[in-house]
Amino acid sequence: MDLLRFATAGSVDDGKSTLIGRLLLDSKSIFEDQLEAVEASSVSKGYDYTDLALLTDGLRSEREQGITIDVAYRYFATPSRKFIIADTPGHIQYTRNMVTGASTADLGLVLVDARQGLTEQSRRHAVLLSLLRVPHLVLAVNKMDLVDWSQEVYEKIHKEFTQFATKLNIPDLEVIPISALQGDNVVERSANTPWYSGPTLMHHLEHVHVASDRDLVDVRFPVQFVVRPKSDEFHDYRGYAGQVAGGVLKPGDEVVVLPSGMTSTIQGIDLFDEEVAEAFPPMSVTVRLEDDVDVSRGDLIARVNNAPKPSQDIDAMVCWMTNEPLRPRQKLAIKHTTRTARAMVKDIQYRLDVNTLHRDQDTKELGLNEIGRIQLRTTVPLLCDPYSKNRTTGSFILIDEATGVTVGAGMINNAS
Repeated sequence: MDLLRFATAGSVDDGKSTLIGRLLLDSKSIFEDQLEAVEASSVSKGYDYTDLALLTDGLRSEREQGITIDVAYRYFATPSRKFIIADTPGHIQYTRNMVTGASTADLGLVLVDARQGLTEQSRRHAVLLSLLRVPHLVLAVNKMDLVDWSQEVYEKIHKEFTQFATKLNIPDLEVIPISALQGDNVVERSANTPWYSGPTLMHHLEHVHVASDRDLVDVRFPVQFVVRPKSDEFHDYRGYAGQVAGGVLKPGDEVVVLPSGMTSTIQGIDLFDEEVAEAFPPMSVTVRLEDDVDVSRGDLIARVNNAPKPSQDIDAMVCWMTNEPLRPRQKLAIKHTTRTARAMVKDIQYRLDVNTLHRDQDTKELGLNEIGRIQLRTTVPLLCDPYSKNRTTGSFILIDEATGVTVGAGMINNAS
């Protein structure tokens, strides 16, 4: 069954957690005892309605403050599709959490309060989703019940956001008027919006086409593990396990193993205990080669005439995720696909203001939650593509070598 990953974003109190609770409830994806617990909790807080946000806000501090702090992942399914939701926080101080949740999303869902219209946070989240190359965007105009289902309010927000989106890289945009609390246009079409002819939110999520968003041309297979059972049954078995990051792999294809440059032919592709005729993103498979070439974790299998060039100089956008600022000459560990190396920051070119898109070229460092363009030099060549071409081979994380903590997430512009 097809899988859609989507991330929610929006200002505080726009109703993200309530909307996800409504999706889970109306798609029959929560158990009765869960619903009873939420109803009881809502009554104890003195609410005259069921607070569906309690289904996703799991941290005590989130419930007490009525906000989302960490990324909450929720899973549900309908007969036509499986879903993974990343409920990301709205506060500016949790930008790093937003980047984490949206980095693997196929679709971004930005909520705005119909009474407030577009806020600075709404724009910032749209910029971040564009920067992270999330291919599909839905603007859900929430709390329409509080503006008496005004078509005029909806049209104004629709026009303002569409004009703003022209500055960004957003290939697919849908604007839907909803009420998360009452369920209008979430799963069922609402009688309150006779002037709206588009899909409900659930219909759009079920039918948005994401298969073609993945790169099915450039074969990229980062090797994660070498499989050598050494049992009597599989005495000579040798396979290379990993997740397909791009292209389509088939038995008989001629491939090259990087960085060694050795060539071979795919003998077979195994998925669990069966052999498959082809593998494509995001399948996790084991590839067998006809020749006994030296392949280890961190290597990359690609097509002979379509392979990434090994690069040690990386030009990238980075979201900085720790209190200690990022400065030139700093040394860090870098993890790119399945390969780990060391890197030094050669230069910080500019800091990006995600509210205005202004580039501050006088900056000397990047602080917590700030995004900027930097130059890195790595100790060993990385086998990378531009992030705009492949979100897996075009991304990396930066790690503090002393603590082992992830301190930055990067998107590669180009490498040389």
